[in-house]
Amino acid sequence: MSEQLTLYLHPLSPYSQKAELALIEANAPYTGYQIDVFNKPEWFVSKVNPVGKVPTVAYGGPSVNPDEPSPASSKITESNVILEFLADLYPNSGLLPKDPVSRSKVRFFLDANSKSVEEPLYAFLGGVGSYENVLKGIEVIQGLLEEDADFAVGVHYTIADASISPHIARLRIITETDAGRFPAGMGLKLGEELKGPKFVKFTKYADRVLQRASFKQTFDQEGVATFFKTFYARAQ
Repeated sequence: MSEQLTLYLHPLSPYSQKAELALIEANAPYTGYQIDVFNKPEWFVSKVNPVGKVPTVAYGGPSVNPDEPSPASSKITESNVILEFLADLYPNSGLLPKDPVSRSKVRFFLDANSKSVEEPLYAFLGGVGSYENVLKGIEVIQGLLEEDADFAVGVHYTIADASISPHIARLRIITETDAGRFPAGMGLKLGEELKGPKFVKFTKYADRVLQRASFKQTFDQEGVATFFKTFYARAQ
């Protein structure tokens, strides 16, 4: 019998979605519990994650209600750390390849995604980053993709795919709705740029990962779009 695993998450968080994607792809049993990150319960900060961030995993210990976490469970934080933890916990899932070279490629992809996609994308969304840096980051990721490969690394879905697909989906919302604190029209312009021949390999990869059942199960497109339009509304 496997240890209990509780995933504390927010349904609109791309970082929470990373962890949930990995759990679903591994066919792992888990309990998901939503945390209001704008009004965090005191018990979450005092007993689960002192920083108050999601996702956080509580692993092991007795089976308890998620809002009564046990001190006997191990608390694991940071989305990429959680991804590697889950890959180790479920070694037959394929979340990490067996051979060392491919495993290193997955880890390199995780790092590249954090630096080249996540950082410039959300800086752009918040109106403090440049359009050009988003495109440069996409170029970096595209350069890591093999021709006509279904996945980021190798022939199987890995934590590399789980790490980037939530951000790709949010990039698409930005380019389709123009939601963000950047100058009006720049999101749409970014979308037109990404439709060009220069980014065909990236676009084909994006289409594939966003069509997976696990992704559709964990992504609230309308909710994310509404959040972007309200939280990142431009100053009038």
